[in-house]
Amino acid sequence: MKSPAVSDLRDGQAVEALFLVCEKEVRTAARGNTTWLQLDLGDRTGSISAKMWENFEPLLPTFEEGDVIRVRARVKLYNGRLELTVEQITPVAESAYEIADFLPHTKYDIETLYAGLLSAVASVKNQWLRQLLTSVVEDPMIAPRLKRAPAAMTMHHAFIGGLLEHIVSLIGLSTAISAHYPEIDSDLLLAGVVLHDIGKVDELRYAREIDYTTEGRLLGHIMLGVGMVRDKIKAIPGFPPALAVMIEHLILSHHGTHEFGSPSLPQTREAVALHYLDDLDSKMAAIRATLESPCAPDGWSQRNPSLRRALINAEKYIEGGSGASKSAQTATRGASSGGANAASAVNQGGNGSGSGKQLAMDSLAEK
Repeated sequence: MKSPAVSDLRDGQAVEALFLVCEKEVRTAARGNTTWLQLDLGDRTGSISAKMWENFEPLLPTFEEGDVIRVRARVKLYNGRLELTVEQITPVAESAYEIADFLPHTKYDIETLYAGLLSAVASVKNQWLRQLLTSVVEDPMIAPRLKRAPAAMTMHHAFIGGLLEHIVSLIGLSTAISAHYPEIDSDLLLAGVVLHDIGKVDELRYAREIDYTTEGRLLGHIMLGVGMVRDKIKAIPGFPPALAVMIEHLILSHHGTHEFGSPSLPQTREAVALHYLDDLDSKMAAIRATLESPCAPDGWSQRNPSLRRALINAEKYIEGGSGASKSAQTATRGASSGGANAASAVNQGGNGSGSGKQLAMDSLAEK
């Protein structure tokens, strides 16, 4: 990993390092008497706003968004946020860096996540669903992209490996919800968990930055996913037509409403459950990312685009404001971080019961 990373930056620090250009814009003050170069610079640990006030015009043609540049700057705190005052920018050849240093990445081990997914698929009792899921997740044309794909551009799990992390998290949630509501077909729900976002391997590209492919812009991951799954189903002789309809319905309805892009509304137990579990996991991941970013001195975060509001870390607020004893805080943390190891929870599959199979993502082996 390059040094220093965005997460290492501190107020007053002098910096000379490589950063990915996430945004680039020349701005002019309202009165029109001041112009500056506004940048958003990042690496796999986060991003930071940067401004260059002088002698930036000759540099504008030398780099674009998506390029990596060498920056000499000073870190300062402005309105409660760290930013860079840039003194020098130098373009960098692709051979001088590893692009993996500049793309945000899941903190969990990819192969551990993938092994958990394979174990869950192998536990499916319905032979048709097991055969379908295996044909997707073990497809040599799909599996490598499934391991790398983000789950979104900005809203949630917007990093390399984000889609796989999201799916494995949902496997744990679907296990718990199926145990609580035994009328749910746990195999069908798990199939929806694995397949609902599979179209994102074609919707998003992520070689130098996360962006939409042309197919993603024109069709979206829901339609792309239905097409992929339909082709897989056609390749399985004798696959029950009604079961195929149920699978497609899960994919088509998982956004919940027409307003949010679902061609169909959830109309089965499993489809309703999938929608709410997907929404919950997406929002919790977005909140996690927001609260892990630098907050203002009063503890409030920047505005979360998914929830359309700022957030505050309740644990830090309570610790700072109530004078709670450290023993009580430790007991609370111990209770909240308990549970089975995530990998073994997934290895037990999606059809068991009891709280011992709940997914605890923080127990996974970190990279």
